[in-house]
Amino acid sequence: MTALKLENINKSFGSTQVLKDINLSVDEGEFVVFVGPSGCGKSTLLRVIAGLEDATSGTVEIEGETVNHVPPAKRGIAMVFQSYALYPHLTVKNNMALGLKHEGQPKALVEERVAKASGMLDLDDYLERRPSDLSGGQRQRVAIGRAIVRDPKLFLFDEPLSNLDAALRVNTRIEIAELHRTLSASIVYVTHDQTEAMTLADKIVVIRDGVIEQVGTPMELYNNPVNKFVAGFLGSPSMNFLSKSVPNLEAGLTLGIRPEHLSLVDDNEGSIGGEVILVERLGSDTNLLVNTDQSEMLTVRLFGQYDTQVGTRVSIKYEPDHAFYFDEANNRVESHSV
Repeated sequence: MTALKLENINKSFGSTQVLKDINLSVDEGEFVVFVGPSGCGKSTLLRVIAGLEDATSGTVEIEGETVNHVPPAKRGIAMVFQSYALYPHLTVKNNMALGLKHEGQPKALVEERVAKASGMLDLDDYLERRPSDLSGGQRQRVAIGRAIVRDPKLFLFDEPLSNLDAALRVNTRIEIAELHRTLSASIVYVTHDQTEAMTLADKIVVIRDGVIEQVGTPMELYNNPVNKFVAGFLGSPSMNFLSKSVPNLEAGLTLGIRPEHLSLVDDNEGSIGGEVILVERLGSDTNLLVNTDQSEMLTVRLFGQYDTQVGTRVSIKYEPDHAFYFDEANNRVESHSV
């Protein structure tokens, strides 16, 4: 079954069009991540799905039902926001139960669902506490629990980890992934963080300026980007783009090569020469930022620990089988000459 189907969704605010002919299907049980830079329209699209914004044109279907004119509370969705949006005067238990109580659900059902959600999210010891007594990660788990108890057709997450510090982001990301596996839930998740997208998604939707650039699995997008934007957006460190530093490159083309597909070789054995201007020692990896002889910047990712110093002259070789080529319109092409 299709959990969500979007057909020709357009959204304008006055004369500004922020969503342009969006077409997308989300299968039941699928974890789909909308990713893109700030202002690309991903959160607006999520709000259109939720019913918090009306589409200017187009159709939103949830489990086969057109919901354009259905209020948010009746759409069978549960949303987790960037801000936790918890009631400060209510306990964790009552925050999680509030939506079900407003629906008039039987007390026994409310107790059962809250107990199940709190057990899944390791919140049993905090049920009688108030939000002010919790850490940021615990508050976000309460917000997720509030969504779980509603047993929705579709979970919507709007940048839920952006307010957490680095360690909590990793832990909560693991919990969300485990939640998806446990519930087999249909999830649409918005983030600007490509690491979250790559690690969580069954399917990534890359959005730029209100347009879907590419849809696919994380590895499909990483290994087969359709254009320069997608190639550069996914991957950390990001892909290198060279137009002047590669000998015999066909005029008008740009070569894209990921940092892990570059290596240091003996003097004059590599096709690219340059000077190291920054060394990032990360323990397991070492990243070198190199200014090429043609004044283009590139990053070389070396696996392991290296004592390379700033100012060192290096010779660099790239792996042709892992090279990408882009034309002047930034679209991927196959023809090239090197």
